[in-house]
Amino acid sequence: QVQLVESGGGSVQAGGSLTLSCVVSKYWYSSQCMAWFRHTPGQEREGVAGIYALGGSTYYADSVKGRFAISQDNAKNTVYLQMNSLKPEDTATYYCARCDRYSCRWYEATDFGYWGQGTQVTVSS
Repeated sequence: QVQLVESGGGSVQAGGSLTLSCVVSKYWYSSQCMAWFRHTPGQEREGVAGIYALGGSTYYADSVKGRFAISQDNAKNTVYLQMNSLKPEDTATYYCARCDRYSCRWYEATDFGYWGQGTQVTVSS
């Protein structure tokens, strides 16, 4: 069973930075797409950023473009989310997710079959 383990969440003041990490337990090269989603109570899970195995293309939600960066380290089976210039509205539980399907939409949660347990990010004003 593939497991995804996130770390790096915490509390930070507005304008600060955090880096989230997600380690994939096995079958790293079977992944087509890795992504970060976030969820706040009462709202739908939102795709934040995605990275594709083929070519390493990256995609971002409009709300985080220019502030967040997704990357991966194949040697460490790890995907990262660097978050800069954080805002109170970035407060959420962040999840990493993996899609092994032939066709993955980085922003579509239903395409992802593996999920981490979530890590809380709180940004205070």
